[in-house]
Amino acid sequence: MPIWTKSFKGLLNLFLETNCPLCQRHTPDTFCQYCTKQLQSCHLKNPSYLWQQPLPVFGWGSYGGGLKRAIATMKYDNQPQIAHTLGQFLGETWLLKSPQQDRQLVVVPIPLHPSKQKQRGFNQAALIAESFCQTTGLKLQINGLERIKETQAQHILSASEREKNLADALAVGQAFRRRPPDAPVLLVDDIYTTGATAKSAVYTLKQSGITVLGLAAVATAVTYPRH
Repeated sequence: MPIWTKSFKGLLNLFLETNCPLCQRHTPDTFCQYCTKQLQSCHLKNPSYLWQQPLPVFGWGSYGGGLKRAIATMKYDNQPQIAHTLGQFLGETWLLKSPQQDRQLVVVPIPLHPSKQKQRGFNQAALIAESFCQTTGLKLQINGLERIKETQAQHILSASEREKNLADALAVGQAFRRRPPDAPVLLVDDIYTTGATAKSAVYTLKQSGITVLGLAAVATAVTYPRH
């Protein structure tokens, strides 16, 4: 290969590289190899350990370390591309270890209030859901739910305050008001903590006769049961 061709190829590769949003190293992927390793260390060996009633939850990773940092960077440092990679991680694990692999589902992201989404510029749950569906082939309905009441940030509230905060905050979205889904709903969100948001979503959908299978979340803050 001529020297000028090698130089051009090297320059092109450098041009195509971006900075890792977590450490600013040059990388051709969303994350550099080092940060990818940190993220993968958060990956749960048994993502279905919370798949039980009344709210079955499928979680990709444990909410801590590199994963916690990635989610915070995505949401608060305007890095929506992180959602695509996290959604892909979640989708690949769903294909490998889902407790409901053969079931047809409609994927619905947990919504943000319009004012919050305008402020942030995107709904991270919707972007994660898009990538999740691209990976799994499941049907996506972005507007299955809508947030009609502006609420306080959940992480600053106690468990009881979270439930009060979300009372009447969600409604069935325009898409499902026109035509209810022909398959059970799988909710998607970035983080599962107390479950207040997901429970509110389930209640809202069930009030309209819509079946909810469970929730798929990138990260769960709930530890493994001891037994």
